[in-house]
Amino acid sequence: MSEADSQPVKSAKSGPLPFPVHIPFVEDLGLSLHAWGGGAAELRVDLSEKHHNSFAVAHGGLLMTMLDVAMAHAARSVHMDQPGMGPGVVTVEMKTSFMRPGEGELRAVGKLLHSSATLAFCEGSIFTADGRLCAHATATFKYIKALPGQGRALKALQRKAQDSADSSSAD
Repeated sequence: MSEADSQPVKSAKSGPLPFPVHIPFVEDLGLSLHAWGGGAAELRVDLSEKHHNSFAVAHGGLLMTMLDVAMAHAARSVHMDQPGMGPGVVTVEMKTSFMRPGEGELRAVGKLLHSSATLAFCEGSIFTADGRLCAHATATFKYIKALPGQGRALKALQRKAQDSADSSSAD
């Protein structure tokens, strides 16, 4: 049994779950979190015109964002029992393959394959509503507590309001 297998999986029975961290770009795209925990995560989006490329199908950037976010949540999910749900993650590298156009409702599934104290290795897939594989990716993420910004100032992870009180004493 891996460390990911010992974690509980939270899944949405009546609608999406709240994202554990504040990601304005993801929220603006209309992505929703439907499950996460145990080294796995699932996101969904019901495509609209704003998500389309010039062929009126899902833009590749949207698909890559869905894969990135699903895999990042899978990587973070094994730390959900830690204060503030543990460290954040940043993408170190990602390779994506596109198999078919994305149309209608899309489902992205991320899976943690292996993690160390500092790195997480993940894979993700996007499926159409009828279960056909649309895109697949592998990625490496780095676990971090803060990110250096302009002038070397540290940028903290934007936690949700309910987590900020819990994590302020732990940071």
